[in-house]
Amino acid sequence: MPKQLVTLRDALRQAIDEEMERDPTVFIMGEEVAEYNGAYKVTKGMLDKWGPTRVIDTPIAELGFAGLGVGAAMTGLRPIIEFMSFNFSFVACDQIISNAIKMYYMSGNRFKVPIVFRGPNGAAAQVSSQHSHCVEAIYGNFPGLIIIAASNPYDAKGLLKSAIRNNNPVLFLESELAYNDKMEIPTEEYLVPIGKAKVAREGKDITLVSHGLMVPRCLLVAEELAKQGVSVEVVDLRTIKPLDITTLSASVKKTHKCVLVEEGHIYSGICAEVAFQIMEHCFDDLDAPLARVCQRETPMPYSKALEKETMPTKERIIAAIEQVLS
Repeated sequence: MPKQLVTLRDALRQAIDEEMERDPTVFIMGEEVAEYNGAYKVTKGMLDKWGPTRVIDTPIAELGFAGLGVGAAMTGLRPIIEFMSFNFSFVACDQIISNAIKMYYMSGNRFKVPIVFRGPNGAAAQVSSQHSHCVEAIYGNFPGLIIIAASNPYDAKGLLKSAIRNNNPVLFLESELAYNDKMEIPTEEYLVPIGKAKVAREGKDITLVSHGLMVPRCLLVAEELAKQGVSVEVVDLRTIKPLDITTLSASVKKTHKCVLVEEGHIYSGICAEVAFQIMEHCFDDLDAPLARVCQRETPMPYSKALEKETMPTKERIIAAIEQVLS
C-alpha cells in the first residue's frame, strides 16, 4: 500500500476533509477554524474548499457553539466542534455533560447525538496553569461519552474518521506538543477501531501502559532500557473509554509486572482506573505491586524548568520500572 509522510495535524486535516467529502452532513465549527485556518492550522485551506456553511468561525463563546453543535447533531447533522484548548471546554461543560452525553438516554433513544469535540488537551509549551489541564479523567466519570487520545498520526487519522462516523458523543483529545510529529501513513482510506488498544512495542519483562503524549516518551524509555537488557512492552490505550481491558490483561499476564504513565494528575486519574481493572482481571498474575507515574500534584507552573519536572519524565518512568522489577 502506498504511503505518505505527514504530520499529526495533516493527518487530522485529511480525516476531516475525507469525511466531509464522504458525508455532506459533516461540518466543523469553532474559534478561528475558518478565516485563520485554525489556531494550530489543522483546518488550513478548508474554508476555501468547503465554504462558510461547513467551516464555521464562532465567537469566543464555547458554551454557545457547543450547544449549537449538540442541537445540530440531534437534528441529523454530524458536527465537529474544535476547542482551541480543552481547558476552554470547561466553559461548555453544561452542554457536554448535561445534554450531549445524556440526550440519547433521556429521550428514550429518540435522539442520537453524533458529535465530535476535538482539540489540544494537557500541557503545551509554557502556557501555565489555566491552559494545561488534562481533562480525560474529569469527563471519564460520565456515562455516554467516548474518549479517544491518539499518540501518532496513523492512529489520529483512523480514529478521527471512526469518531466522526460514530453515533455517540466523542471527546477526541490531541496534544499541541505533538502536532508536528511525523509518520508514514497509507494514502488509501483506512479506519482505526474505537475501543481497541495497541501493543506499540513487544516485551517480556514488564508492561508499560500509557496514552496520548506520553506514549512516545514510554517508547523512548523502552528503547533505553533495552540496552540494559530489560524488555519493556508498551501498550497504547488509544481509546480511554471504552477501555480495552482484554489487550491490557493479555500483556500483564505475559509480563507479570506493570507501570502506568499518565500526563494528568495521580489522584482519581486514568491510571487509577486502569490499575484497578488490571488488578481485578490479573490479580493472580501480578508478581509485584502496580506503579504509577503521573503529573505532580500541583497546578502547572509557567517556568520551563519547573514545567518539565512537573510532567512525567523519562527518569521518573525508569525509576518506577526499576522499583517494580526489584
